[in-house]
Amino acid sequence: MSAVIPRHRVNVLTGIKSAKLIEDPVEYANLIKKAKRPLLVVGPLLLASTPDGKILMEYALNIAKACNIPICATAQTKGKIVELGVQPDCVYDVVEIVNALKDPDWKGVKKEGNHDLVMFFGIRSDLGNQGLSTLKHFAPHLKTMTLCKHYFPHASYSVPNFKKDEKWLEFLEGLIANLRKGD
Repeated sequence: MSAVIPRHRVNVLTGIKSAKLIEDPVEYANLIKKAKRPLLVVGPLLLASTPDGKILMEYALNIAKACNIPICATAQTKGKIVELGVQPDCVYDVVEIVNALKDPDWKGVKKEGNHDLVMFFGIRSDLGNQGLSTLKHFAPHLKTMTLCKHYFPHASYSVPNFKKDEKWLEFLEGLIANLRKGD
């Protein structure tokens, strides 16, 4: 497999640890299913629509629903989530949720203990890279994963750079289908 170039190149390749590139939605689904207390952090890029008119937020909500994953709404996403019939488990600014996740004694969004897998979806790539870098260096107790269509080197797991939206949406559909399957 060749090296993947991140979307933002400034200081993103420092250090020796980078994200495991995963192209198979089945492998991604298995990682999510193994988590004891996952968390889905959604950002404002999910308010956009796909060419067929589906709102990207619907993919995030389907992922959360498939495995009963708590949702953390950031920025102005809460309104759209509620409009789609779901109540987010918490509302934080991205920097606030990253700071909370750093603390191994934090009780999590449902007060059941800190999360072991945090998925970021729809966060601006420069902000996402900084948050993921912080968690990589200061939160060894958790794994991170991205669902955006670009590679994030500071995550524990990341998808490749999808040049075509159709391929990325295909990946998301495959992920959702595999999450819905029983073990």
